[in-house]
Parts: sequence; C-alpha cells; structure tokens
Amino acid sequence: MGSELQSWGRYPHITEQRERSVTWASDSLPVPADGGSLLPYGQGRSYGDSCLNAGGTLLTTARLDRFLAFDPATGVVRCESGVTLDAILRLVTWQGWFLPVTPGTKFVSVGGAIANDVHGKNHHQAGSFGRHVPRFELVRSDGSRRVCSPTENPDWYAATIGGLGLTGLITWADIQLRRMSNPYILQETIPFNELDGFLSLARESEKDFDFTVAWVDSLGRGKSLGRGLFYRGNHAPPQFDALPLARSHLSKRGGGLAVPFDMPGFALNRLSVAAFNWLYYHRQRGRASEGLIHYDPFFYPLDGVHRWNRIYGRRGFLQFQCVVPFTDAGVAATRDILDRSARSGMPSFLTVLKVFGDVPSPGWMSFPRRGLTLALDFANKGERTYTLLAELERVTRDAGGRLYPAKDSRMSAENFAAWYPERERFAQYVDPAFSSSFWRRVNGAG
Repeated sequence: MGSELQSWGRYPHITEQRERSVTWASDSLPVPADGGSLLPYGQGRSYGDSCLNAGGTLLTTARLDRFLAFDPATGVVRCESGVTLDAILRLVTWQGWFLPVTPGTKFVSVGGAIANDVHGKNHHQAGSFGRHVPRFELVRSDGSRRVCSPTENPDWYAATIGGLGLTGLITWADIQLRRMSNPYILQETIPFNELDGFLSLARESEKDFDFTVAWVDSLGRGKSLGRGLFYRGNHAPPQFDALPLARSHLSKRGGGLAVPFDMPGFALNRLSVAAFNWLYYHRQRGRASEGLIHYDPFFYPLDGVHRWNRIYGRRGFLQFQCVVPFTDAGVAATRDILDRSARSGMPSFLTVLKVFGDVPSPGWMSFPRRGLTLALDFANKGERTYTLLAELERVTRDAGGRLYPAKDSRMSAENFAAWYPERERFAQYVDPAFSSSFWRRVNGAG
C-alpha cells in the first residue's frame, strides 16, 4: 500500500512508500520489505526529500509520544522521540523553563529536531539543538541499542546529530532546557533600508540580544535591495509577571486559522507578493517599535495558520536555505541571491535572514556554521524554479557557502560531497537497512 505522507514542501510528491508505526521504544525494528529500506518519519516538517523514502518504509514515530522524566530543579526532560516541541512547551513553560533552541515551528518531533540539528533565532549564542541533547538511545536494524552522549559512544552521537535519521531510530532523548522568568519576550522591531542596514543591526545586537532574525522584502531592488524588518528580543525579566496571562494564552492555543484547500497556482504572483511585502514593510511607518509579546507569535508566527503550505497550491514549494561566510564574498553572494530572486519573476513569498554564530555544532553533518543564513520559499513552477535554484546553488558554492539538507530537494551530488566533507566518515555509521530519497539522490543512486 502506498503512503500519502509527504514533506512540508510537498515536493517531490512520492506515494510509492509504506508506513509502519512505532508504538513502543522497546519494539524491534521491522525487516525492510522487498529489498527496500527504513527511514524514521516524525511530523513531516522537513521541506524536501530528506524525510521521504521512495520504494521503502517510513517508520512513523507519532505514537512514541511519552514523557519519561522531568526534573524541574535542573531542567532536564527525558522523552520519547515522537514528542513534539509543542508538547514540551506545554509541560515546562509554566514551571519557568523553555526550549534551549527552537526552529520556526513547534510542530516538530524531538527525533526530527536531533536528526536535522535544527537551529533558531539564538544560534549566535546557543548554537544548534544538538548541543543541548546530552544523551539519547539509538536502535539499529540489527537489534543493537546504544546510549549515545559526548562520552558514551561519542562517534555515534556525532553521526546521529544532524544525521538525517540514517544511523538508526532514536527512541528517547534527554534535553537540557533553559531558565526563563516568564514566557513573554521584550521585542524590538526595526526597519532597515538595505542589506548593509541589516548587517549593522546584526553586529549591534549580537551581544545583548538572545534572539535576532529579519524578514526581507524579496522584491526589493536597487537601493531597496535587502530591505526589511529586524526583530530582536530577550525573555522578559522577572518584574514582568505575565504568568497568569501566559496560562490563559496556552489554554486558547490549538485553534487559529487554517488554509482549507490548495490555493490555485496563480494566487501567489509578483503583484500579490509585492502588495503583501509593501504593506508588511510599511506597517512600521519607517519607525522602530518595542513591546511585550508572548513567545508563541514571536517564535512561531506561521504556526497560527494551520496547513499554510497549501497556499502554494498542489505542486508545492521549494525552499532554498544557504549559509555563506561573513566575508565580502559572502555578503556579495547574499546580495546576488536576493537580486536574482527579485528579477526571476518568481518571488519568494517568505524570505528570512539570520546570523549564525561561531558556535560549533556537535554533529558531523550539521548545517550551521559562522555566517549569514538566507532562506527563501518559491512556489513550484517546474523547470523555471529548478533553473533558478541551480543558479542560487552556484552563487552559494562560489562564495564558499553550502545548503541545508533538511530544506533541500535539488542539491547536486557534486556540491553535497564538497560541502559536507565528513560524508564518507558519516557513511560508515549509516544503518545498512536505512536510506532516504535525499541520501540516494546526493549519492548518485536515484
């Protein structure tokens, strides 16, 4: 039976894969059917084909959703790998703890967060998610089980963090949370007119603000190339005793808007995106603002619109996320990527620019490294989109950057080998029964 499980970008569309649910951490892994392979599948929030397994079996982990332990004194939570970040937040925020690192959606599983070594708005200070996972258990297809940490099975630990689910199935993990005074963020929103404005704000904010990110107008050209809104913030101090309000907010979550059907392909076009970008940028009226905001809209603005990926239509969308060095060549490449996107006639509906700090990731295959990271979303227009992505990939390569596997669906095998030099070492730890559409593609095997 074919599987309807897809990636969040809904490209490539794959149905020739099976599903097997993992219910208990003690379960043995199934034998791949018909010479196929296995791959863990959490919440399907990877954008490309790293969570897909054409011709193989997806091990769905949604039922591995139990909390095993939580110490409110130390902030260490142990949970099964199918637990979502949203579930962790519901458990710990009212007790004064928060996630150490979070991506732009809370609807990801712990196993997926480790496998993709996700990053967030605080990478310049806290690094990636894997740095805050002191231990986890890994089950292999041969039935062996390994507790992995920086001191126990350290090579398996380094291979699995950022290892895209290929080293085996994570059954449970410990996460070291971070203290917070209350679940509100003191946020500043500052307009900037071009890319140099972003760079100045990023340097100014790096030391004093835990969280920084920028929305960029993807259609800005000329003197407006790279203009946008810079967001920076910190958890509010104790005197902002907003805990009762936070509890009220948590009780109301889970509703919100939803996109009820796939939007027609023409809905996202240059005119509609230009109108949205103009209104979004000018809502500040050219002035900075500051205020108190709950963590939910600060960290997860898109989570308030369920199934928002449907706005791109049935053909889905492709995200391009790169990191380039903090050098003249890297800044020039960022400008070039923004300019090519603006001139392509296929505007990015959502464009995000952040800074990665000089905080090493624990995983051999982890994506973040010191530099500028730019993410753009493109509706799938077929060959036109693929040609543009190939151009942006070349610009990234020439600047000494690389792409994020968790967001990728078009990266060439040649570039993957060059960008991830630990690939051959990592391959020795890939479970022989595990594979993915991404892994085969970037290794020239399909």
